[in-house]
Amino acid sequence: MKIALIGYGKMGKAIEEIALQKGYAIVAKIDQENVDELSALSKENCDVAIEFTNPDSAKENIISLLKQGIPVVSGSTGWMNDLEVVKTFCKSVNGSFIHASNYSVGVNLFFALNEKLATLMQDQPTYKASLKEVHHTAKKDAPSGTAITLAEQIIAMNSGYDSWNNEISEQQGSLHILSEREDPAPGTHHVKYQSEVDEIKIIHTAHSRKGFAAGAILAAEYIFDKTGVFNMNQVLGI
Repeated sequence: MKIALIGYGKMGKAIEEIALQKGYAIVAKIDQENVDELSALSKENCDVAIEFTNPDSAKENIISLLKQGIPVVSGSTGWMNDLEVVKTFCKSVNGSFIHASNYSVGVNLFFALNEKLATLMQDQPTYKASLKEVHHTAKKDAPSGTAITLAEQIIAMNSGYDSWNNEISEQQGSLHILSEREDPAPGTHHVKYQSEVDEIKIIHTAHSRKGFAAGAILAAEYIFDKTGVFNMNQVLGI
Protein backbone atom coordinates (compact mmCIF):
# COMPACT_ATOMS: atom_id res chain seq x y z
CA MET A 1 0.00 0.00 0.00
CA LYS A 2 1.31 3.44 -0.98
CA ILE A 3 0.55 6.03 1.70
CA ALA A 4 0.75 9.83 1.61
CA LEU A 5 1.11 11.53 4.98
CA ILE A 6 -0.69 14.86 5.05
CA GLY A 7 0.69 16.49 8.16
CA TYR A 8 4.12 15.34 9.28
CA GLY A 9 4.15 16.25 12.95
CA LYS A 10 4.38 13.83 15.87
CA MET A 11 1.35 11.84 14.69
CA GLY A 12 2.58 11.71 11.10
CA LYS A 13 5.94 10.37 12.25
CA ALA A 14 4.28 7.76 14.49
CA ILE A 15 2.13 6.61 11.55
CA GLU A 16 5.19 6.46 9.30
CA GLU A 17 7.03 4.20 11.76
CA ILE A 18 4.19 1.66 11.91
CA ALA A 19 3.51 1.81 8.16
CA LEU A 20 7.16 1.02 7.35
CA GLN A 21 7.17 -1.83 9.87
CA LYS A 22 4.23 -3.33 7.99
CA GLY A 23 6.03 -3.03 4.67
CA TYR A 24 4.03 -0.12 3.26
CA ALA A 25 5.58 2.69 1.21
CA ILE A 26 5.41 6.34 2.24
CA VAL A 27 5.15 8.18 -1.08
CA ALA A 28 4.73 11.71 0.28
CA LYS A 29 5.25 13.67 3.49
CA ILE A 30 3.37 16.93 3.15
CA ASP A 31 3.39 19.67 5.76
CA GLN A 32 2.95 23.44 5.81
CA GLU A 33 6.33 23.99 4.15
CA ASN A 34 5.52 21.90 1.04
CA VAL A 35 1.73 21.93 0.85
CA ASP A 36 1.95 22.75 -2.87
CA GLU A 37 3.08 19.14 -3.43
CA LEU A 38 -0.46 18.00 -2.57
CA SER A 39 -1.51 18.62 -6.19
CA ALA A 40 1.06 16.08 -7.44
CA LEU A 41 -0.74 13.20 -5.73
CA SER A 42 -3.08 10.98 -7.74
CA LYS A 43 -4.68 7.56 -7.52
CA GLU A 44 -1.89 6.33 -9.81
CA ASN A 45 0.88 7.17 -7.33
CA CYS A 46 -1.00 6.99 -4.01
CA ASP A 47 -3.39 4.37 -2.60
CA VAL A 48 -4.52 6.33 0.46
CA ALA A 49 -3.78 9.60 2.28
CA ILE A 50 -3.69 9.85 6.06
CA GLU A 51 -4.44 13.42 7.10
CA PHE A 52 -3.54 14.86 10.52
CA THR A 53 -3.22 18.60 10.01
CA ASN A 54 -5.13 21.42 11.73
CA PRO A 55 -8.66 22.86 11.80
CA ASP A 56 -7.81 25.67 9.37
CA SER A 57 -6.61 23.43 6.53
CA ALA A 58 -8.29 20.05 7.06
CA LYS A 59 -11.41 20.63 4.93
CA GLU A 60 -9.46 22.09 1.98
CA ASN A 61 -6.86 19.31 2.11
CA ILE A 62 -9.46 16.52 2.22
CA ILE A 63 -11.57 17.90 -0.62
CA SER A 64 -8.46 18.35 -2.75
CA LEU A 65 -7.45 14.72 -2.17
CA LEU A 66 -10.95 13.41 -2.89
CA LYS A 67 -11.03 15.39 -6.14
CA GLN A 68 -7.83 13.60 -7.11
CA GLY A 69 -9.46 10.21 -6.49
CA ILE A 70 -7.46 9.43 -3.34
CA PRO A 71 -9.13 7.73 -0.34
CA VAL A 72 -8.68 9.81 2.82
CA VAL A 73 -8.25 8.82 6.46
CA SER A 74 -8.67 12.02 8.50
CA GLY A 75 -7.86 12.49 12.17
CA SER A 76 -7.88 16.29 12.35
CA THR A 77 -10.26 17.76 14.92
CA GLY A 78 -11.71 21.20 15.55
CA TRP A 79 -13.40 21.55 12.14
CA MET A 80 -16.52 19.43 12.69
CA ASN A 81 -18.91 22.12 11.45
CA ASP A 82 -17.71 21.22 7.94
CA LEU A 83 -17.71 17.44 8.35
CA GLU A 84 -21.10 16.85 6.73
CA VAL A 85 -20.07 19.04 3.77
CA VAL A 86 -17.01 16.83 3.23
CA LYS A 87 -19.04 13.62 3.56
CA THR A 88 -21.54 14.90 0.98
CA PHE A 89 -18.73 15.87 -1.38
CA CYS A 90 -17.11 12.46 -0.98
CA LYS A 91 -20.33 10.73 -2.00
CA SER A 92 -20.76 13.08 -4.98
CA VAL A 93 -17.38 12.03 -6.42
CA ASN A 94 -17.69 8.35 -5.43
CA GLY A 95 -14.73 8.78 -3.13
CA SER A 96 -13.62 6.99 0.01
CA PHE A 97 -13.41 8.81 3.35
CA ILE A 98 -13.25 8.09 7.03
CA HIS A 99 -13.00 10.55 9.88
CA ALA A 100 -12.55 9.71 13.55
CA SER A 101 -11.92 11.97 16.50
CA ASN A 102 -9.66 9.19 17.76
CA TYR A 103 -8.28 6.15 15.90
CA SER A 104 -7.09 4.23 18.95
CA VAL A 105 -8.68 0.78 19.15
CA GLY A 106 -8.92 1.22 22.92
CA VAL A 107 -10.69 4.56 22.61
CA ASN A 108 -13.21 3.16 20.15
CA LEU A 109 -13.99 0.35 22.61
CA PHE A 110 -14.23 3.10 25.26
CA PHE A 111 -16.80 4.87 23.03
CA ALA A 112 -18.88 1.67 22.99
CA LEU A 113 -18.69 1.44 26.80
CA ASN A 114 -19.65 5.11 27.08
CA GLU A 115 -22.79 4.58 24.98
CA LYS A 116 -23.80 1.57 27.07
CA LEU A 117 -23.24 3.39 30.36
CA ALA A 118 -25.17 6.45 29.16
CA THR A 119 -28.10 4.21 28.28
CA LEU A 120 -28.03 2.57 31.73
CA MET A 121 -27.91 5.98 33.45
CA GLN A 122 -30.94 7.25 31.52
CA ASP A 123 -33.23 6.11 34.36
CA GLN A 124 -30.92 7.27 37.18
CA PRO A 125 -31.55 11.04 37.45
CA THR A 126 -29.77 11.33 40.82
CA TYR A 127 -26.44 10.94 39.01
CA LYS A 128 -24.88 13.99 37.35
CA ALA A 129 -22.60 13.32 34.38
CA SER A 130 -19.39 15.24 33.64
CA LEU A 131 -16.27 14.79 31.51
CA LYS A 132 -12.60 15.68 31.84
CA GLU A 133 -9.85 15.51 29.22
CA VAL A 134 -6.11 16.03 29.74
CA HIS A 135 -3.73 16.62 26.82
CA HIS A 136 -0.29 18.02 26.07
CA THR A 137 0.08 21.81 25.88
CA ALA A 138 0.64 21.76 22.09
CA LYS A 139 -2.93 20.58 21.46
CA LYS A 140 -4.67 23.49 19.76
CA ASP A 141 -8.36 22.65 20.22
CA ALA A 142 -10.31 22.35 23.46
CA PRO A 143 -12.24 20.35 24.30
CA SER A 144 -10.64 17.48 22.42
CA GLY A 145 -12.48 15.83 19.55
CA THR A 146 -12.61 12.65 21.61
CA ALA A 147 -14.26 14.48 24.52
CA ILE A 148 -16.82 15.99 22.14
CA THR A 149 -17.60 12.54 20.75
CA LEU A 150 -18.09 11.21 24.30
CA ALA A 151 -20.35 14.15 25.17
CA GLU A 152 -22.43 13.78 22.01
CA GLN A 153 -22.88 10.07 22.73
CA ILE A 154 -24.20 10.85 26.22
CA ILE A 155 -26.55 13.48 24.84
CA ALA A 156 -27.85 11.03 22.22
CA MET A 157 -28.39 8.21 24.73
CA ASN A 158 -29.55 10.15 27.79
CA SER A 159 -32.50 12.54 27.52
CA GLY A 160 -31.33 14.37 30.66
CA TYR A 161 -28.75 16.22 28.54
CA ASP A 162 -29.23 18.35 25.44
CA SER A 163 -25.92 20.26 25.12
CA TRP A 164 -22.31 20.39 26.32
CA ASN A 165 -20.13 23.26 27.48
CA ASN A 166 -16.45 23.81 28.15
CA GLU A 167 -16.92 26.02 31.20
CA ILE A 168 -18.71 25.72 34.53
CA SER A 169 -22.44 26.15 33.99
CA GLU A 170 -25.56 25.54 36.04
CA GLN A 171 -27.69 25.38 32.91
CA GLN A 172 -30.18 22.53 33.12
CA GLY A 173 -29.35 19.71 30.73
CA SER A 174 -25.84 20.97 30.00
CA LEU A 175 -22.96 18.50 30.18
CA HIS A 176 -19.71 20.00 31.47
CA ILE A 177 -16.33 19.16 29.87
CA LEU A 178 -13.22 20.18 31.81
CA SER A 179 -10.11 20.59 29.62
CA GLU A 180 -6.63 20.51 31.15
CA ARG A 181 -3.30 20.96 29.34
CA GLU A 182 -0.05 19.60 30.76
CA ASP A 183 3.10 17.90 29.48
CA PRO A 184 3.70 15.11 28.74
CA ALA A 185 0.15 13.85 28.21
CA PRO A 186 -0.83 12.04 24.98
CA GLY A 187 -4.44 11.98 26.19
CA THR A 188 -6.64 10.95 29.12
CA HIS A 189 -10.45 11.02 29.13
CA HIS A 190 -12.71 10.63 32.16
CA VAL A 191 -16.48 10.11 32.13
CA LYS A 192 -18.01 10.45 35.59
CA TYR A 193 -21.51 10.02 37.02
CA GLN A 194 -21.75 11.37 40.55
CA SER A 195 -24.55 11.20 43.11
CA GLU A 196 -24.69 12.13 46.79
CA VAL A 197 -23.78 8.59 47.82
CA ASP A 198 -21.27 7.37 45.21
CA GLU A 199 -19.76 7.88 41.77
CA ILE A 200 -19.17 5.78 38.67
CA LYS A 201 -16.19 6.57 36.48
CA ILE A 202 -14.71 5.15 33.28
CA ILE A 203 -11.27 6.31 32.16
CA HIS A 204 -9.11 5.85 29.09
CA THR A 205 -5.44 6.81 29.28
CA ALA A 206 -3.14 6.78 26.26
CA HIS A 207 0.49 5.94 27.07
CA SER A 208 1.83 6.96 23.65
CA ARG A 209 0.74 7.96 20.16
CA LYS A 210 1.35 4.42 18.85
CA GLY A 211 -2.25 3.39 19.55
CA PHE A 212 -3.63 6.29 17.50
CA ALA A 213 -1.16 5.61 14.69
CA ALA A 214 -1.92 1.88 14.57
CA GLY A 215 -5.64 2.59 14.37
CA ALA A 216 -5.12 5.05 11.51
CA ILE A 217 -3.23 2.36 9.59
CA LEU A 218 -6.09 -0.10 10.25
CA ALA A 219 -8.51 2.46 8.83
CA ALA A 220 -6.33 2.95 5.74
CA GLU A 221 -6.20 -0.81 5.18
CA TYR A 222 -9.99 -0.94 5.43
CA ILE A 223 -10.96 1.89 3.08
CA PHE A 224 -8.26 2.12 0.41
CA ASP A 225 -10.06 -0.25 -1.99
CA LYS A 226 -13.62 0.78 -1.09
CA THR A 227 -16.04 3.57 -2.05
CA GLY A 228 -18.10 5.42 0.52
CA VAL A 229 -18.05 7.17 3.89
CA PHE A 230 -16.99 4.99 6.80
CA ASN A 231 -16.47 5.02 10.57
CA MET A 232 -14.29 3.15 13.06
CA ASN A 233 -17.14 0.89 14.19
CA GLN A 234 -17.11 -0.58 10.68
CA VAL A 235 -13.32 -0.89 10.69
CA LEU A 236 -13.34 -2.72 14.04
CA GLY A 237 -16.59 -4.63 13.53
CA ILE A 238 -18.14 -3.14 16.68
